[in-house]
Amino acid sequence: MNKDKEKYLRMLSRQYPTERSVITEIVNLQSILALPKGTEHFLTDIHGNYEQFNHVLKNGSGSIRQKIEEIFGGSEMPVVKQSLATLIYYPKEKLEIVKSEEKDMPSWYTTTLHRLVLVARRVSSKYTRSKVRKAIPQGFSYIIEELITEKEEISDKQAYYNAIIHTVIRIGAADALIEAMCLLIQQLVIDHLHIIGDIFDRGPGPHIIMDTLLAYHSVDIQWGNHDIIWMAAASGHLASIANVVRLCARYKNLDVLEEGYGINLTPLITFTMQTYGGMDSNTVHKAISIIQFKLESQIIKANPDFGMNDRLILDKINYENGTVEIGNKIYKLNYTDFPTVDRKKPFELSAEEKNVMDRLQMSFVHCEKLQRHVRFLFSKGNLYKVYNGNLLYHGCVPLDENGRFALVPVYGQKYSGKKLFDILEVWARRGYFSKYGSQERIKGQNILWYLWAGPYSPLFGKDKMAVFEGLFIDDKSARIETKNAYYRLVNDETTVDCIMIEFGLDVNTAHIINGHVPQEIKKGETPIKCGGKLLIIDGGFSAAYHEKTGIAGYTLVSNSRGMRLVVHEKFESTEKAIKDETDIVSDLQAVETFPKRKYVADTENGRLIKENIEELEELLDAYRDGFVAEIKVD
Repeated sequence: MNKDKEKYLRMLSRQYPTERSVITEIVNLQSILALPKGTEHFLTDIHGNYEQFNHVLKNGSGSIRQKIEEIFGGSEMPVVKQSLATLIYYPKEKLEIVKSEEKDMPSWYTTTLHRLVLVARRVSSKYTRSKVRKAIPQGFSYIIEELITEKEEISDKQAYYNAIIHTVIRIGAADALIEAMCLLIQQLVIDHLHIIGDIFDRGPGPHIIMDTLLAYHSVDIQWGNHDIIWMAAASGHLASIANVVRLCARYKNLDVLEEGYGINLTPLITFTMQTYGGMDSNTVHKAISIIQFKLESQIIKANPDFGMNDRLILDKINYENGTVEIGNKIYKLNYTDFPTVDRKKPFELSAEEKNVMDRLQMSFVHCEKLQRHVRFLFSKGNLYKVYNGNLLYHGCVPLDENGRFALVPVYGQKYSGKKLFDILEVWARRGYFSKYGSQERIKGQNILWYLWAGPYSPLFGKDKMAVFEGLFIDDKSARIETKNAYYRLVNDETTVDCIMIEFGLDVNTAHIINGHVPQEIKKGETPIKCGGKLLIIDGGFSAAYHEKTGIAGYTLVSNSRGMRLVVHEKFESTEKAIKDETDIVSDLQAVETFPKRKYVADTENGRLIKENIEELEELLDAYRDGFVAEIKVD
């Protein structure tokens, strides 16, 4: 045995100090491998719509309804099953309604608790007792564990369970137990959550979504371009701060900044009123947009490798003719009053604009809540993730027009494919974590901004972000943003296979799952590409896209038996969902049924468990051979 191995085993022995403790853990881990694979839940492009997000999270995209149907089938009326589902989603709120309407609460409690026990047993069946015990809300471990565990040694099981339930009701603890059981069911029905980008912007509650994710039991995040711009803003990057404020103003969500994060907008509002003669969202939008264009122009000029010179626009304005030149074409402007633009130095901030940005920067950098959320995005997030044989990313793998991986310059070297993702993530992390004011941090911040809007950003995937054109040019041809060749080739199997191979995946079993581009059912588009190998599951979760897509979003669920796509109807409100017992799952579409059921042994976690078992077996041999001594426990 070499010294490194001996040193590692001695360290491992501190955790498992005796031969018996090692045997126990090996048996425990080996048994876990034989359990069915946990259910994975995929969501993307949430865009601040916290009520719909919250509902989809609570119902597991129909997973809870499916369990209820499996258990009760035709033995209960549909209205009973739907009422039970609503109770599980919103136990506290539903209980208030029931208590105001139900005349015989003891009977209702008894029936409901028995039904919840059956559901809890079903959803806990694929987990070890230890994992279930850890998931049970504090204070109810003993009661719930007794109710959901089959007691073979008890002859009259029903009498035993009835005794527990009747006692709980008699002492006035039924409400608390119901809430605890509903929360347990919600947690166990989904083993792991994947957020494939764009938590922020458009909707009114990204901060609420982030608080929910911080408390979620198991989650990973693939950054979207709307997330990355907030991450850059939190780092203190001025152009990114301007973008965040502009988007909040555009979607009339400045409350997200002021009330959600406590960002002080008074200096901006005062400046806008004094300079532009107004203080409404539209005027603030215009004022911060000009600041944004100036700051972005400074970055573009300092980073020619970004290939974004076509975004240098403020110096192309002809004020006398009221026109602007973009891409060798002259466009008529619908607005030419730019009071802060110096025609000789169009990219420089005025003294007043600089003061506004300095104050905003101070607010963003010192906002504790925002910093907590962004640190969570860095700790749980990546540009891409390979998980259980699938590849997850938000936007695209940048391709050139010939369908090859695009070679993209990043600070003196060119990268493509997986290496491009890897180096961009390295710089993104440097942009937040490197020493404040250092060149490394500044370069990293600029990469964060490039990921937001750069022509070969894997999070953006378009040749330009036509913000100026959208604001100041009526000619719609100026606003066209051309998608990367990736989106033209998503049904080409050779291209999709090349991407899978690039990221080390099996082309026969893997899937690519991404979002970013809403799929328009109204136009006959489908999220299932390349025969199911690639899934673009952005169906317009954001209310801003409902009219365009014709639905209110897709989600994806993968369990031990297969993958299914969930199509969601428009979600009106939490209040209506509770009162009318409505749900938003409108259609389930099978993506794939696995040839044989998948178990934990077949998953990423299973691979880690197998490695752990191998190490423990080596420790067991070391104990038995006398190379490592057992630690005596008093």
